[in-house]
Amino acid sequence: MIEKPSLPQKSDFDHVTEWVFDLDNTLYPHHVDLFAQIDKNMTAYVSELLQVEPAEAKRIQKQYYHEHGTTLQGLILHHKADPTAFLNAAHAIDYTVVPENAELGEAIKALPGRKFIFTNGTVAHAEDTARRLGILDHFDDIFDIVAADYVPKPAGETYNKFMGLHRVETKNAVMFEDLPRNLQVPKTLGMKTVLLVPQDMTGTVMERWEKVSADDHHIDYVSDDLTRFLQALL
Repeated sequence: MIEKPSLPQKSDFDHVTEWVFDLDNTLYPHHVDLFAQIDKNMTAYVSELLQVEPAEAKRIQKQYYHEHGTTLQGLILHHKADPTAFLNAAHAIDYTVVPENAELGEAIKALPGRKFIFTNGTVAHAEDTARRLGILDHFDDIFDIVAADYVPKPAGETYNKFMGLHRVETKNAVMFEDLPRNLQVPKTLGMKTVLLVPQDMTGTVMERWEKVSADDHHIDYVSDDLTRFLQALL
């Protein structure tokens, strides 16, 4: 992994008044693994929709995720899938596995300026997750895949839509994400960028493009503890 600072220089963030957070594997740690449930639901949906065996459904699901940013975008483009039905099925999960994080809530609350969740999931999924974490009330708004017209990050048009809707001044903004490719556009827009990585890689399966590399000069900080990172700013 490329060496990046794991804790911030407070002065490096003194100008920040716009705080933008991805949801999954960012506002909660990777080991909570909500995606395992979502992944299983997506495979079942693709299998039923395309009338293929689960193994083939999984292959198609991952191919579309890699090529289009989300499985849903691939299903819309290639099969005219109903996005609402897909999203409802994908997020029919058990949220009780998400632990409350009072320290994170206090840190987010104390940040100066506005705070947003910017997710390739849905508002309902973000609300259910953030509510379990105990941080929902600290955000000004949630921008989801529906607001993005189902065009996911890392598409530049989706960032532009988010920034324009909320009149975000990118020079005064920072984005927290768990996927390196989703931080490329924010960096070109002048934002600070922070990548969240798993605390323990044991048993964690990640594709090459999901990992930070020596070529990822668009990432300013890498952290495995969002709460500790934000507390260092306060």
